[in-house]
Amino acid sequence: MKIKDIQAEIVDEFSMFDDWMQRYEYIIDLGKNLPLIKEEFKTDNNLIKGCQSKVWLQGEQNSDTIVFTADSDAILTKGIIAILIRVFSNQSPQDIIAADMEFIDQIGLKEHLSPTRANGLVSMIKNIKMYALAFNAKN
Repeated sequence: MKIKDIQAEIVDEFSMFDDWMQRYEYIIDLGKNLPLIKEEFKTDNNLIKGCQSKVWLQGEQNSDTIVFTADSDAILTKGIIAILIRVFSNQSPQDIIAADMEFIDQIGLKEHLSPTRANGLVSMIKNIKMYALAFNAKN
């Protein structure tokens, strides 16, 4: 499935909720279903700088795509990284680099996060794009 299609699916899912408490609960549920990063990848190198809580992100190239795994010590943050992994995992480096992040504004995520969590979201996106740039340069 293409990145734009996954993003549109997420926008549709968020539009089903009437208020932000329901959306927060949904984000937390998404985090509970996040395929966890292997313990061996929970290193300082994989720790995302700029996040209030600890977030580990690991990307591995799988033929033409990148597969991401992650974890966080905070339930809401875990849900946020789960959304990003859903969008970007199993996508090509070129598609990840070219992807716009408009869906985040469409679901209202950034405006409903504390400033430190919003900074963390930006850092997560930056790290995902950095993986894509690094794997793209290898090819």
